[in-house]
Amino acid sequence: MSDLYQHGTGDILVERKDNGVLLITFNRPERYNAFTLPMFEEMNRIWADVERDDQTCVVVVTGAGKAFCTGMDVTQPDPTHEDALAIMETERKRTSTILRIEKPIISAINGPAVGYGLSTALLADISIAADDAVLIEGHTKVGVTAGDHAALIWPLLVGMAKTKYYVLTSEKLSGAEAERIGLVSLSVPREQVLPRALEVASQLARGSQQALRFTKRALNTWLTNAAPQHELSTALEILDFASADYAEARQAFREKRPVDFPSARNAGAPAK
Repeated sequence: MSDLYQHGTGDILVERKDNGVLLITFNRPERYNAFTLPMFEEMNRIWADVERDDQTCVVVVTGAGKAFCTGMDVTQPDPTHEDALAIMETERKRTSTILRIEKPIISAINGPAVGYGLSTALLADISIAADDAVLIEGHTKVGVTAGDHAALIWPLLVGMAKTKYYVLTSEKLSGAEAERIGLVSLSVPREQVLPRALEVASQLARGSQQALRFTKRALNTWLTNAAPQHELSTALEILDFASADYAEARQAFREKRPVDFPSARNAGAPAK
């Protein structure tokens, strides 16, 4: 391993494979690879390293254990105002860097992918999901705006009708159903997810690097043109971190009970 990628804490692993393939593994299997606040910054540093790493041709991202990544770890202390602003800036940098990286990125979705995890999975250039993986956009379920990626990429992948249904309801999708509607590139049996992702990565690493990178640059114009939509959704999500609904969702999760959103208590009540 070069001097790059030496800043990790062990919660995110980076491994060089053959033919210029780089494997990134979210490594908190006991928490279904949910992210702590420091992990968001660490992942941003890794993406910045990938962009400038001449040894890497293709990146594969996966999760340790049974999950891909289930988003932010809600067992952490509630984010402060400063934390929220830092998350917003981290998210802006993450998305712009991922879209700017010319090397192909492949997500190997080996298990549940929720929130930030699903964002990482779907912003990849090629997404390979386990047939039985559970995919949930999830933001509205915890009382916040669907930031991260939904407004940016879902309408391009599945159209507005499917986007609004799954993003507003936070309904679960299997990997097989996600492939059927076009949300992911492929679905395969769980044990084949990482081998298939590495196989595709090796194939791309042997291809014309300039042709692949120029093609990705051209296609990503669809996404970079939608950057204002993404920044708006992320800013609205961060505003929601200060809401009573978000506080109630976190408390309900900790107490293992249904969420009782304050904003819904009087919804639909007859006007006085």
